[in-house]
Amino acid sequence: MKRVGIYLRVSTNGQSTENQRRELEAVATRSGWQMVGIYEDAGISGAKGRDKRPGFDRLLKDATARKVNMIAAWSVDRLGRSLQDLVGFLTELQALRCDLYLHQQALDTSTPSGRAMFQMCGVFAEFERGMIRERVNAGLARARARGVRLGRRRVKPEIEARILELNAKGIGKVKIGRTVGVGTSVVQRVIGGA
Repeated sequence: MKRVGIYLRVSTNGQSTENQRRELEAVATRSGWQMVGIYEDAGISGAKGRDKRPGFDRLLKDATARKVNMIAAWSVDRLGRSLQDLVGFLTELQALRCDLYLHQQALDTSTPSGRAMFQMCGVFAEFERGMIRERVNAGLARARARGVRLGRRRVKPEIEARILELNAKGIGKVKIGRTVGVGTSVVQRVIGGA
């Protein structure tokens, strides 16, 4: 019997994993899999590594401990965006004799064709990430061409001078920020750039 760990992930806090959970639990029930646990990372990008995704990390530790022998996820992009990370993940699962089920792609890596398709899906996920990056960079270039100022706003010279003056008197950054009406990070940036 398959002991399945269900992995759920959404990129932003405004999204919900409820649809993923409902569908994957239904698949597990229909397939006769024993659900060992639900592993969730809400509000975390798939581009983040294992160390930044506690649910994913816990799932892989349970796979290593042989608590699960199949991982079920909504789609390949829930697992990651980098082809290198995805292929490394699949290689790790193969070494553990742990299979992978991807609902959207109807993919089961217990078959050779499933493993090949998984690698192809990873290629497309990485391609999509590259396209998003290009669109963002094109939008930033378009904004710059129209004269839109990007980045942090400059602090007025008189406020900068006051921050430096208070810093020279040995006053703390938090108190300086409160005194001149700016955040501590602004104070740190002015002092650091002086």
